[in-house]
Amino acid sequence: MKFFKSLPAKLLIGLLIGMVVGLLASSFEAQLPAVMGPVMTVVVTAKYIMGQLITFCVPLIVIGFIAPSITKLGASASRMLTVALILAYVSSILAAFMSMGAGYGIIPSLPIASQVDALKELPGVAFELNIPQIMPVMSALVLSVLLGLAAVWTKASTMIRLLDEIQRIVLQIVSKVVIPVLPFFIGTTFACLAYDGTITKQLPVFVIVILIVMVGHYIWLGVLYGAAGIYTKTNPIEVVRHYGPAYITAVGTMSSAATLSVALTCAHKSKTLRRDMVDFGIPLFANIHLCGSVLTEVFFVMVVSKILYGTLPSIGSMILFCLLLGVFAIGAPGVPGGTVMASLGLIVSVLGFDATGTGLMLTIFALQDSFGTACNVTGDGALTLMLTGYAKKHNIEEESVAQVEL
Repeated sequence: MKFFKSLPAKLLIGLLIGMVVGLLASSFEAQLPAVMGPVMTVVVTAKYIMGQLITFCVPLIVIGFIAPSITKLGASASRMLTVALILAYVSSILAAFMSMGAGYGIIPSLPIASQVDALKELPGVAFELNIPQIMPVMSALVLSVLLGLAAVWTKASTMIRLLDEIQRIVLQIVSKVVIPVLPFFIGTTFACLAYDGTITKQLPVFVIVILIVMVGHYIWLGVLYGAAGIYTKTNPIEVVRHYGPAYITAVGTMSSAATLSVALTCAHKSKTLRRDMVDFGIPLFANIHLCGSVLTEVFFVMVVSKILYGTLPSIGSMILFCLLLGVFAIGAPGVPGGTVMASLGLIVSVLGFDATGTGLMLTIFALQDSFGTACNVTGDGALTLMLTGYAKKHNIEEESVAQVEL
């Protein structure tokens, strides 16, 4: 009975109930239009409102964790930020190169389908309750970094105390608002996916490609956690074993940003990770470390090129694409499809895709976006373990951080 009260159980139950509701609504829509139509309208409206609420809280979480954490790092703040950026970029481009090598080795021998069934149109929302963010996520990230660094440089004690108070307030918002809403949001998301046919129609078309990419995700996570364990001389399993709820949440939300609250909860449970590194690294990496999405996009652009143009891109074009994609991934928003949307210009200019190519790319990417996001989120734990090891090796003292049980 205790299991059903846990967050992973609630997320799984929400996911399964949502799929059942969506499939039933789709199957019996013709026989019971007066019932199933309103049911899906309620589901779509609830998903929209909950999504607005979660999205609104994301910039608050970023500011509430990153800025205070930077102030607690003191004189080492600039150095730790530089290390985090290097880790995120290196992880992304190495994942991209691994995916590129797999693409050249595997794609030519695959029987890849080239047609995608049309999706059923979802009903519109009953009413719109717009809850705009106080600022975009990237603006919140930049503000947090600059505010934290400036407070350290000027030794602004009043601002440092204020940021500490803000962190405690945001922790309560996360524990009392965001986390309780997530199972319902995931349920409505999967109800919509089941209703419009994404799960039943489009997925089988690219199931082989998606499975290959998912294997790539797990391989790369193994590389990241293995490297982190070797560098820190600790057991990385102590970190990754807590990431189940974050992985499930990422699959449901398809957003690193929306999964941030759960990822923080999971990382704080690890005895290996320093708490100050968690509060600094996890929100930061949620916005700049998109290794799973990068790995996926590289493989998929090669698949789409083979489908539409009959050939794979040249090695030179793919190397340039991977190097630039790593930069774009750092600036891409941690929202559904953020990586591929931010890099559409690269797909067109470097690889020469036309409108049909970019459209198919967006479609196939959307089919697995949840698993790429789950890889991103889980990989953040490995990079945070590396940050913890770096801080210990360079004698960066740990600062106490207010603890709230989530």
